Amino acid sequence: MTDYSKKEFAPKPPEISNGGSRDRNFANNYDLSSDELRELRSLLLGVEPTQLQKLYERLNNPQIQAEDISRLLPEAVILRTIQDKLLAEAMVPAVEQAIQSSVKKDLNVLSEAFFPIIGPATRKAIATALDEMIQSLNQTLEHSLSPQSFKWRLEARQTGKSFAEVVLLRTLIYRVEQVFLIHKKTGLLLQHIVAPLVTAQDPDLISAMLTAIQDFIKDSFNIKKGETLQSLQFGELIVWVEEGPQAILAGIIRGNAPEELRLVFQEALEKIHFRLNQELNTFEGDIEPFTASKSYLQACLSARYKTPVKKNYAYAWSLLATSAIALGIWGFFAIREQLRWNAYLEKLNSQPGIVVIKAQKRHGKYFVTGMRDPLAADPQLLMKQVKLNPKKAIAQWEPFLSFEAPFTKKRAEELLQAPKTVSLNLDANGNLYATGTAPREWILSARKLWRFIPGVTQYIDENLVELEISELESSKKQIEQKMLFFVEGATEFISGENNKLTNLVREIQKLLDTAKYLGKSVRIQIIGHANTTGIESRNIILSQERANKIRFYLNSQGVDTSNFTAVGVGSSQPLKQGFTQQDKQVQPRVSFKIFLADTRK
Repeated sequence: MTDYSKKEFAPKPPEISNGGSRDRNFANNYDLSSDELRELRSLLLGVEPTQLQKLYERLNNPQIQAEDISRLLPEAVILRTIQDKLLAEAMVPAVEQAIQSSVKKDLNVLSEAFFPIIGPATRKAIATALDEMIQSLNQTLEHSLSPQSFKWRLEARQTGKSFAEVVLLRTLIYRVEQVFLIHKKTGLLLQHIVAPLVTAQDPDLISAMLTAIQDFIKDSFNIKKGETLQSLQFGELIVWVEEGPQAILAGIIRGNAPEELRLVFQEALEKIHFRLNQELNTFEGDIEPFTASKSYLQACLSARYKTPVKKNYAYAWSLLATSAIALGIWGFFAIREQLRWNAYLEKLNSQPGIVVIKAQKRHGKYFVTGMRDPLAADPQLLMKQVKLNPKKAIAQWEPFLSFEAPFTKKRAEELLQAPKTVSLNLDANGNLYATGTAPREWILSARKLWRFIPGVTQYIDENLVELEISELESSKKQIEQKMLFFVEGATEFISGENNKLTNLVREIQKLLDTAKYLGKSVRIQIIGHANTTGIESRNIILSQERANKIRFYLNSQGVDTSNFTAVGVGSSQPLKQGFTQQDKQVQPRVSFKIFLADTRK
């Protein structure tokens, strides 16, 4: 920099002041007075005498005034900034100290000043982080379905790295992973920075190695003065070295970096020398002052990745869509089958006579084991009801007898073969009740067979009526309701009464046969009746003849009438209520009265 404090910077004023010898010589030669000379000067220079006097005073003063610097400083700053960045670097310490002093003095001043930009800066930082994350995700997705992805996945498994990290490394053009600042004279490490997600070794060891390699090359080969080691390559890594007057900057690069990156290294090294020139010259092992170089070294951590070519992944999306549809269909059928299996188990557990012991699913099939009463519902029918595939459900049932009421009652019905007129009911204590009507033979058989019914403790048929007795009573009632009407004053039937005789014979014979089967004796009274007209004695004789006529007719039809009696009662027993008036007027008739007796002991 130019030293503006030197006197040579100010131009020397011409010696034309009032007391100068040049003015006196000029006045003597041209014979001019002092006043005339001042007027001539004013005319030639175009200024007032007073202003001209001030100009002379400034020219005679060799010191630079603050007023002059204030006029020149803005223009000088602009010109220097356009020329290079050294002025900005020189002003950094002063600005930092000014900010520190301001913060210590009043924190609110800077916070209020920075408040309008903190929000946008934060949002921008978040957006940048999200962009980087999305870029990384996009790169991973771009290559997740490519043929190379399988190779990279295998590499990730072998190396222990994540798939995304392998993708980033394989799509990398170059990346500066580490930067070292090394003191040239001592070879000691001054500062070291590492890129994110990069595993670093001992930086001091690497710094010593680089220094040793460089010294070895200088000592072992004919190296011209000023020439230095510029690069080293170790597999996928390249070490770029830039040497300055007092320090060396080394960067470890993965990939193929462009030559323009060396300009970034050189510019960072120049700024460090400019900023820390004194610290580098006086370095004695204290690296704390070189923390200020981190911002310059950070600018060297650059990276560039391959921009993936837009590819048509229609086949991949088609495959993915097909897989999703297939998975959805499979899931639908699997869920439906599981629901049907659950419904089948629920039906099995709700059925009487079926006990499920174990149910499980193995190798895509369902297995169920348990016990089943032979009278219980068929599991195959239950399977059809819930629409479960029989090929996927394998059941193993052990037979057993269930004493549940429905099965005990069903066994009783199957064993006893009860007629439809019999109702069987079972209570909670195992008592079997038979009600209704049944043939005598079945009743006697049921009283013997009930003991062979599992689950029945007692058989009760008090309310069971023998069918033959019921039929006997029915026949008795029907015969007693029959009447044969005669012509008044005679023993001949009225018109149409002859048709009743055939049916009467059949019913009386049935009554006698049933009574004989039941061991009962039958006595039938044939009663002759007469109307109220005429002499009663005559009516009694006439009614007796009518009763005898019916008895003789029954006997002629093969009916055993040994227990039949014919009685004439005349008009002493008129028709009862329920007959029509016409029937009451035609009272000559014959009626029947039956008496049954049990001959069994």
